[in-house]
Amino acid sequence: MVPTHATKAGVRYRYYVSTPFLHGEAKTASAGSVSRIPAADIEDIVVKFLKEHLAAKRDESTTCAVRLEDCGDLTRLVAEIVVHKDELVVRLTSDNTDEASDCPDDRSLSIPWQKPPSKRSRQILLPHNASRSDVRPEQFERRARLVSAIARGRRWLDDVVSGRITTIAELCTREKCSVRQVNMTISLAFLAPNLVKAAIEGRLPRGIGVERLRDPPTEWSRQFEALGLNPE
Repeated sequence: MVPTHATKAGVRYRYYVSTPFLHGEAKTASAGSVSRIPAADIEDIVVKFLKEHLAAKRDESTTCAVRLEDCGDLTRLVAEIVVHKDELVVRLTSDNTDEASDCPDDRSLSIPWQKPPSKRSRQILLPHNASRSDVRPEQFERRARLVSAIARGRRWLDDVVSGRITTIAELCTREKCSVRQVNMTISLAFLAPNLVKAAIEGRLPRGIGVERLRDPPTEWSRQFEALGLNPE
């Protein structure tokens, strides 16, 4: 597999893409049945397995010079990773294995693995007296607009608190907007952390966007009540 990335709403997502898939050979190649996978899903598993494998070998030998906490050292041990539907085959570089062994199997590690679902379930915050099957998440464009507005509100509040901006009028002039718009945007900085987290993760139900979240009650518990949502 080869590394690649995609950018969505300003966020960079890293992936590994199958080489046979890129060359149009996925149907005939022995590997390549998994076309794409998030980078973190593979890296975390491989690093964890390598640490356990090397720690066991280090207990048997005092010649292992690899620092287990150094991901760079661990990366240099790996020559290739072949992704199958039910396992990862990690092939190690030959100069880091036991020179006394001529068996190719000593240079390969098999890690049981299954590709995680491409669309992971999100536990949407439920309105009162609503079943999960009836609730849909907020649309992506509206969610991106909400998260951007929350970030803007926090940034403007920080400008005021730090003294970079001394009056609301000065902020209005800089941002070319009305006093009401400034106040409503800054009010988003006082949302409950769990509401902000749900907004970022796309777990707010459809219909709860910028307009509904502006000028919230001061107490976080009352914010959920005002929105008709069950708190987490």
